[in-house]
Amino acid sequence: MTVEEIKKPVLKDLRLGNVSIGFPIVQAALSGYSDWPMRVIARRLGAPYTVCEVMLDEFLVNLKERKRTSHFLHISDEEHPVGGQLMGAEPAQFSAGALKLVEAGFDVIDINFGCPVKKVLGRCRGGFHLSQPETAIDIIRRTRDVVPDHIPVTVKMRRGIDDSSESRDNFFRILDAGFQIGIDAVTVHGRTVEQRYVGPSRWEFLRELKQHVGDRVVLGSGDLFTAADCLKMMAETGVDGVTVARGAIGNPWIFGQCRALANGQPLPNPPSLFEQREVIREHFRLAEEIYTMKRAGPIMRKFGIKYSILHPQHEEVRKEFVKVKDRSEWDAVLDRWYNQDLPGVHPNGRMHKAQGSCTPGGN
Repeated sequence: MTVEEIKKPVLKDLRLGNVSIGFPIVQAALSGYSDWPMRVIARRLGAPYTVCEVMLDEFLVNLKERKRTSHFLHISDEEHPVGGQLMGAEPAQFSAGALKLVEAGFDVIDINFGCPVKKVLGRCRGGFHLSQPETAIDIIRRTRDVVPDHIPVTVKMRRGIDDSSESRDNFFRILDAGFQIGIDAVTVHGRTVEQRYVGPSRWEFLRELKQHVGDRVVLGSGDLFTAADCLKMMAETGVDGVTVARGAIGNPWIFGQCRALANGQPLPNPPSLFEQREVIREHFRLAEEIYTMKRAGPIMRKFGIKYSILHPQHEEVRKEFVKVKDRSEWDAVLDRWYNQDLPGVHPNGRMHKAQGSCTPGGN
């Protein structure tokens, strides 16, 4: 899609309750990915707000202060505002987990009613709550009651368990009750839980939803792999903002590209190989800082695979990142494949379409 083909939406500064976000295109929670290093890189490259990988309430309630698990709740000054996302099954324990996120310093508490992973559903968490509105509403109420008034509470949902009329009724029952209780925004993915990540995200549902809630804040999610996708969703649906999930893995430049398009500028060129190399190397350094040198290599392997999508020889580069075990091997890949300042490539919709997991940290 060219810049000329994009119907430019009217963008307004995004607010979540008392928290001012500003530019309304933000980074979503991504289990196994949106840890502190990824969030910091995204903020530096234009994301106004990020959400940590989803945490399990049970894990948070029992979490001890240990070096090996300290990364889960690590926040630095430069990344505020930052959201903490929570998942669980029991309302009382869920609210206790929310307090742990508050104590850790997260600026927004986000309730996950959207995860479609089979293991999560089997334990009555995530998207399963869309099938039991009374429990979902109880979780929202208890969470809003324990979280201090000045900290926004938001909810992440899919458009239902499936496409049945009962599922639709349950969705709107939870949604309307949530806003009555006092949630500050809702993020809705245009697929059902049953769909998982298969098939198109139904953006027309987001348009209907925004018309239903009026001035209340709605963020859209689903099939956002390029900057043009983000502006297109906002133009077509009227949502107040969008959350970039899989499209941000390995492509943190998407946020700066969105800002350029929103300002009426041409789509920026993809980052050159030297620009990519600088960010990829810094990402690894941040991982070493939070995980230790020994653990950073295996953890960063999945990020290298995603970064490779922007390389003109992405298949070869991907194969090299798959084998990385430590810093020396990481640097060797950069020295071999990023040693000339060649043009990078845009993802062109190839990126991460087979990737999709929200198995929570600590589970």
